Amino acid sequence: MKKNRAIFLCGPTASGKTALGLELAEHLPIEIISVDSALIYQHLDIGSAKPSKDELQQVPHHLIDIITPLQTYSVMEFLKDCNQKISEINARGKIPLLLGGTMMYYNALIKGISVLPEADMSLRHQLDLDFAKFGNLHMHQRLVTLDPISAAKISPQDKQRIQRALEVCILTGKSMSDAQKDSHLDGLVACDYLPLAIVPENRALLHERINQRFAKMLAAGFIDEVKFLRELYPELTANHNSMRCVGYRQVWDYLDNSLTYDEMLSAGQSATRQLAKRQITWLRSMEVISLDDEGLRQEKLKEKIIKLVDEFC
Repeated sequence: MKKNRAIFLCGPTASGKTALGLELAEHLPIEIISVDSALIYQHLDIGSAKPSKDELQQVPHHLIDIITPLQTYSVMEFLKDCNQKISEINARGKIPLLLGGTMMYYNALIKGISVLPEADMSLRHQLDLDFAKFGNLHMHQRLVTLDPISAAKISPQDKQRIQRALEVCILTGKSMSDAQKDSHLDGLVACDYLPLAIVPENRALLHERINQRFAKMLAAGFIDEVKFLRELYPELTANHNSMRCVGYRQVWDYLDNSLTYDEMLSAGQSATRQLAKRQITWLRSMEVISLDDEGLRQEKLKEKIIKLVDEFC
């Protein structure tokens, strides 16, 4: 049986992936599969840097606006949906371009995943209270006691990963390390892929782009977007996965009067820079073809990508 083909184009936030994907569509017969855990949510538009309606019409996009902000979407569901879309796009004689910055999704595609229990909202709420009361270092030490192997891989400052590891320990009665060994799900199925990644060395330029982009999001109505979400979904809380997306949590806290406007702006920019740092760390550990340009110029990056794609195809 002939294998499917796919192209990965990943990179940190604000590196210009979306614009590059749209430009590549002018030269290559592609359809875009979003690899972004924020774009899956309906009505999360400004803060997620979702492509505009005009941009979405320029080239077919998939796995965007597929669930409400109240729902959850697991990595296992992503793998199933992504593999299905890859097969459908190949059957149409097109090339899937897997575009985005959620490195956990890319890693799952390449290596597969262990099937772990879904998040439990009541447990997550209790853990949030514990984090607020005892702090990250104490909660990391709790994880050291339950699962020293996972704790050694997680920074004491990475609340989200500490919390998830604690959730798995409590829900399964096992360490995350043992739970991951129990069941494995393959990533890409019968598919050859070209793993391209924008890995900027000019960190100062990337940080400047991040700071400007978050400020532009606020100017474009990001705060009103979060207000609208709170009105449209009265059950929505800061603990839902959708509101844990970078930027949304900071605006939520601003609306709750926990942050001033300037504090929210600074916190949002800082959180986005930290996200970019984690994304680059992921990329340096993955088997990808790194691409860069000192000024992150789209034309230069596009030329490199088209050459590599021509060789791949």
